[in-house]
Parts: sequence; C-alpha cells; structure tokens
Amino acid sequence: MKILHIIPSLNPNLGGVCKAVRDIIYGLEKGNSNFTNEVLCLDNPDEKYIKNEQFKVHALGDSKTSWSYSKTLLKWLYNFSGNYDQIIVHGLWQYQSYAIYKAWQKYQFKYYVMPHGMLDPYFQKAPERKLKAIRNIFFWKYVEKKLINNSYAILFTCNLEKELARTTFNGYNAKKEFVIGLGVAPPPQYNQQSIINFNKKFKIDDKYLLFLSRIDHKKGIDILLKAYQMNIDKIPYKLIVAGPLDSLYAQNLIKTYQSENIIFTGMLQGDEKWAAIYGANLFILPSHQENFGIAIVEAMACGKPVAITRQVNIYDVIENCNAGFVFDDNYESICEALKEISDTSIEDMNKKGNIAKDAYLKNYLPEIFVEN
Repeated sequence: MKILHIIPSLNPNLGGVCKAVRDIIYGLEKGNSNFTNEVLCLDNPDEKYIKNEQFKVHALGDSKTSWSYSKTLLKWLYNFSGNYDQIIVHGLWQYQSYAIYKAWQKYQFKYYVMPHGMLDPYFQKAPERKLKAIRNIFFWKYVEKKLINNSYAILFTCNLEKELARTTFNGYNAKKEFVIGLGVAPPPQYNQQSIINFNKKFKIDDKYLLFLSRIDHKKGIDILLKAYQMNIDKIPYKLIVAGPLDSLYAQNLIKTYQSENIIFTGMLQGDEKWAAIYGANLFILPSHQENFGIAIVEAMACGKPVAITRQVNIYDVIENCNAGFVFDDNYESICEALKEISDTSIEDMNKKGNIAKDAYLKNYLPEIFVEN
C-alpha cells in the first residue's frame, strides 16, 4: 500500500505534528513491507532534515506567508495524487486544506484527515487567541469544513480528542471517525556519558524536574515557573526548562525566573535531549491544552514518571495506572502537585517511572497505528 502524508513542514523545530508523522511512518514500515510512505511538504529540499530522512520526501520549497501558501502544491496534486492508495492530510488551518479539497473535487481520490488536536475548542476559547479564533471561523466555513466533511474518515489519537472535536464548530459532519492512537518510536539506550556531558554543560549537580516543550503560553510554563519559585525552599529538585528561546515570551521568562535552581537550556536535540530525559527524576508539562504530548510519552518510554494536567488528552492513562501526577492547569493546582511531588520518596518516584514505561509498552508502541 502506497501512502502519501501531506504536511506544511517537516522542520523538527516546529514541534509535535512533524514528529508524529515520522513516528507514524516508522510504525507503518517497522517489519511490514506492505507499506510504502512518502511525504509531501513545502520545505526547501536543501534543508538538512529533508536530506537525512529515511523515507521519500517531495519538498516543493515554495511556502509563503503564515498560511503556507504554495503556487505549486495544487498542480502537484493534480499530476500525482493518483499514484497513491491513500492520502493522509496532517493538520488544519493551512493552504494544504484548500489544495487537497480542490484536487479531490477533480479526481475524487480517497483521503483521510488527522487534525492532531487542531479541532480542540481550546483554540476558539483561549483569551489570547481572539483574533485567530475569528480567522478560524472564516476558514472553517469556506475551507476546513469542506475538507473534513468530504474526507473518507477523520483520524484521532484518543477518544477525548474525538469527543472535543465534535463540539467546536457548527457543521462538523465527518463521514467516519477512527481513533487510531499514536505510536512513539522507542528511545535510544541509556547512555551514562551523555548524561555526564549534559550535566557538565549546563552545570547541573542535583536532582531535577524536566519541562521539555515549546516555550509558549499554551504550555503553562509561566504558571509552573511562578509556582516553583514561590515554593522553591520546599522543593528538593531543580527545574530544567528545555525549549526554543528565540521568542520575546521566552526571553521575558528568562529575565524573570532564571536562577541557580531554574535553568533554561534552549532547544535540545539528539543525545542532549535524551540525556535530559534519562537524567530527570520527573517530566512535567502543565499545558492548558495538549492533544497527545509526544514528549510525555517519550519520557514514559525512558521509565520516567510524568506530571501533566487534565487538559492533556491522555491524562486518564497516567491517572488510571498511577504513572505520575495529574493536576489542573492553574496556579493553586500546580502548587499542590509540586508539594505532592516533593513529598514522594525517590523509591516511590522510581516505581511510578517503571509503571510509566509499562504503560508506554502497552499503549504507545509504533505498531499501534497499523493495528488500529
């Protein structure tokens, strides 16, 4: 079966969706020669991350504006969409939605849409997103609704994502809905030297909690930093904040909170990323909204307990098996969670980490996409 995945960009700096595409392809092809996967994106074909991919990438290289407009995408789809058994559109609110729908009108090929949480009502209700919410209503009416309702099926990572997607916009009428899960590729093996190098580089000489994600308001990092700083004398862990620091938001947080106990590392990749996870005592992500949270599952795969909010759509997995700590996305609840974490013995923390790894092996191996 030949599958085409369509995504605006495979740039790993952009976060979860491009990582999810890579993990889906890994899962589909792992030990299964029946699947051939290719990716259509708008990246420059000379980018290192494009050249290093293990699967075939059609990088058109002409993305313009924040809408990722491409003058060649629609023509490419007219010429080549018939070469594939199935097409999966990853994400919404970009020009690719319009192009796929227009190409489908002409050729009636079979396509799926995987929204990756982009139909969550949070994005229409968050106070800081008022202008984008108005924009989304316009795009929903004229583009996205047509893409969704004419697709063969909508693919969701969990039941909660599916339930929330039904509530956000009027006129949502998907023909079929499949909860197919999302597998995450296993981590590299534990490497003590990498951890030593990481600790030396960032002058880490103590136990720590790890936040590893985009430095963005949606991730709740500002509330975590405030709660941590206000209770710092009671918390036996340092706080490592790993994520891109090139935004004004991130720079303001650094000015306000950086200290001996709060360390901003910038974005971590490769050996440094895995060293940070393996060396942590706990992974924490206090998001206001998270469809899945690949970094959460990566930490679980490394045997680390996780602390997440009930606004992360897979929180019930963590809560039901006691693989960490679950709280709400507000200051008071985060303070309570930090107290509970601080009062938990290292032995019990390690037990939760072992449970987390078992939960990964049960729920999030890459093969899950094929099985479902």
